[in-house]
Amino acid sequence: MAILEVSNDTFEQEVLKSEIPVLVDLWAPWCGPCRALTPTVEAISAEFEGKAKVVKLNIDDNPTVAAEYQVMSIPTLLFFKDGKVQSQIIGLVDKSKIESKLQSLV
Repeated sequence: MAILEVSNDTFEQEVLKSEIPVLVDLWAPWCGPCRALTPTVEAISAEFEGKAKVVKLNIDDNPTVAAEYQVMSIPTLLFFKDGKVQSQIIGLVDKSKIESKLQSLV
């Protein structure tokens, strides 16, 4: 399943107004750890299908959102519920750590 790419323009609709929790993967094409995290994020997207939404945001193309959430390093994973950040993870981490944070929101 392809992960939805969000932008500055679609962020509010896809993330903030989502009926279900959203995991936002903030990344950039030049970031090695971001690319390394992609298969994990894709697996989590499939695992939580219907219970949570997983989206990616390229910070180079969408600096407004990155600035708004004060993203200083990537990869950053932001966990949203009811339009608000509930949690965040910075850096390359184990799948189980991401799963447990997302599980607590669904």
